[in-house]
Amino acid sequence: MESSIYTFADDLRAEGTAAVLDRILGYGCDGVTVTAAYHRARDVTPHGPARVTLRRDGVHFPPPGELFRGLRLVPPLQPAAGDGLFAAVRELTGRRGARLHGWTVFLHNTTLGLAHPDVTQRSCFGDRAAPADLCPSHPDVRAYADALARSVARQGVDTVVAESLHFGYFRHGYHHDRCFADLGPVEEFLLGLCFCDHCRARGEAAGADAEAACAAAERIVSRVLDGGEPLPGGLTPDNLRARAGEAVARYAAARRETVTTLAASVARSVAAEGARLVFLDVTGALKGYQDGSPSGSLACEDAWQIGIDPAALGAVVPGYAVLGYARDPVRLASDVSGYRALLGGGCELRVTLRPGPPDTLAAASLPEKLRAAALADAVDFYNYGMYPFPVLERIRQALSQNP
Repeated sequence: MESSIYTFADDLRAEGTAAVLDRILGYGCDGVTVTAAYHRARDVTPHGPARVTLRRDGVHFPPPGELFRGLRLVPPLQPAAGDGLFAAVRELTGRRGARLHGWTVFLHNTTLGLAHPDVTQRSCFGDRAAPADLCPSHPDVRAYADALARSVARQGVDTVVAESLHFGYFRHGYHHDRCFADLGPVEEFLLGLCFCDHCRARGEAAGADAEAACAAAERIVSRVLDGGEPLPGGLTPDNLRARAGEAVARYAAARRETVTTLAASVARSVAAEGARLVFLDVTGALKGYQDGSPSGSLACEDAWQIGIDPAALGAVVPGYAVLGYARDPVRLASDVSGYRALLGGGCELRVTLRPGPPDTLAAASLPEKLRAAALADAVDFYNYGMYPFPVLERIRQALSQNP
């Protein structure tokens, strides 16, 4: 089973590219997944020169100018983007026979969203209060995604790992978010739906009454904001239809075609540059990011909430990555099995595991999880710079037990 470790470009710059790569390959991994484009964040970095690292939006290399010529959206540059990092990583991985994956955040970009609010998701109330979430229906965003994909592929990576190539969700938030209203799962979902002109047009084309869906969403969310009780039941397609109505259900379902066609276009762009696309499905983080204890439906069954249709995507992308953020190996195995069944055998399935808390509380648990992910074609570990070295050492132990 192939394996790699997600690694920030900042880790390579701080600790030395050769030293980090030697450490990762020494754990038994076959490659490294390096941030080519990332978003704003504040991370605790145990073995970095700064124990707390502030990250910015942007790419870690100078993007080819011709790819963005005439486009409204151009990726901001990371502070050290011109230092030739990717050329050095490519040379070192090639010399060591290791694979290089370009970890690319596509539609989660606060800098671009603040500069161009019209390309961000618009709520049922008409606001653009999610500046980090670029709308995948917007033509300028779709053109940007294709150009960004090509630019990363040109850095000599084997694969472009596409994060945030789907709709954003309300809970992911912005900065210092606060909500004291009792939003239930249905209301929270409705508050995160995009009703921009492009999403409305796509919804109408798919047979949804976009105006009725927006009115229903506004009415239901307003009821809670005015002091009412949230709607009962969880967020499932059937409960959404029962509580919010047919117009909302159809409108939500139409988002899957938007994401699938965007991913197909990006996959073609990557292939034209000689690389492969791996679509990253973050539904596992929606369910288990905070505590590693997902419950209820399998992750593959809830992917629709951010516009993802695993079965449809498996037919248009060569690779598909999922987040196995679960303490329980049985739950992890069920999630992996669910995705494997939907993707079929023609699409590579990669599973991302966290070697430490909150998912993996003991070293002995990681080998169990590797066995639970046996239906996958590859396993990746998250994240080199965010775990202490003793926790990362668990990867060596686990891979040695599961060659």
